[in-house]
Amino acid sequence: MRNPTPEGGPERLIALADGVFAIAITLLVLDISVPQGLDSEEFHQALGDTLPDLGAYGISLAVLGGFWRDHRAIFRTVRQVDGQVISLTVLGLGIAALLPFPTALVSEYGDERASVIIYAVTVASLGAVHLALAVLVARRPRLRGGAAPVRDEGLYAVDLGATVAVFLVTVPLALAVGSAAMWWWLVLVPVKVWLGRRENARSE
Repeated sequence: MRNPTPEGGPERLIALADGVFAIAITLLVLDISVPQGLDSEEFHQALGDTLPDLGAYGISLAVLGGFWRDHRAIFRTVRQVDGQVISLTVLGLGIAALLPFPTALVSEYGDERASVIIYAVTVASLGAVHLALAVLVARRPRLRGGAAPVRDEGLYAVDLGATVAVFLVTVPLALAVGSAAMWWWLVLVPVKVWLGRRENARSE
């Protein structure tokens, strides 16, 4: 099978990604507000009601920020892109732009299993696309001008693979225990910390 023909440098694709991630992060905050004209008791009640919104915002901000950083890392040594790289990037950006919707579901209907499942599937899909993109770039040195990837390929695959696995496991957990399955996402914290230390150790 012949490789797709290169279609130029990655600059426009990176700029598009930066814009989409910035807009998606901005959209996360649009549902966080306190109505006007409230008395003191109503104000404090409304302020307390924003806590689930702020929690969902914090989680999605970390998710989008992490994937934006990963996307920049993938393209750090890329000198040319082809049709498959463009298609995977656009697919990933489409999923990233969709994330404010499941974020709103989790913040407003966090007790519903469907909300947790939709959010988990969205994040797992975004992680799977990034993993496929990273593997594609790693297997085509010509796109990097022959340069080696900046980040260790094995650790990178483990990082994205762990994200995909954790959020996919959330689906059966949500069916079994409901919204409490969201606590399972905390498993990623020690995993990310361990991977970060391993990467720092290898770069020394």
